Amino acid sequence: MKPTSEFCRSRATEGELANHLVLCDPEFVPPLSSRVDISKYAHKIYVNATRFEAWAEGELVGLVAIYCNDTSHRVAYITSVSVLRTMQGKRIASQLMERCLEYLRDHHFEYVALEVDKKNGIARQMYERRGFTAGKSTGRSVVMGLILGKTVQDG
Repeated sequence: MKPTSEFCRSRATEGELANHLVLCDPEFVPPLSSRVDISKYAHKIYVNATRFEAWAEGELVGLVAIYCNDTSHRVAYITSVSVLRTMQGKRIASQLMERCLEYLRDHHFEYVALEVDKKNGIARQMYERRGFTAGKSTGRSVVMGLILGKTVQDG
């Protein structure tokens, strides 16, 4: 039987976040552990981020973490998007991103940005399908942004 995903917001403990990020480490381009101390990063996400999570059989299998702390300018920043390798190809990241963008619109944010490696074509395509456009490049990374507003189905 195929496991189904359950979606929720900010349920994971700090330890579950750290474990998930360690398991997803090789999927990041470049690996997350080459850029940050995963334990400290998990703590920062746990304390400061709104998290959109996918769970299957009691395991955190997908995560979108977003900082929504610039309420004066209505700007948010997606710090992490990850899905376990065994769960990739099931549209989990896409569904988490949709929930994230809906949340931002519901909370009247006007802009959201993220940074992605230039060589991570799969991730870049997913963001572009949601309307993100490439902005400034810094080394290996490109900043992508999305102006939030009414969606096509909003009319």
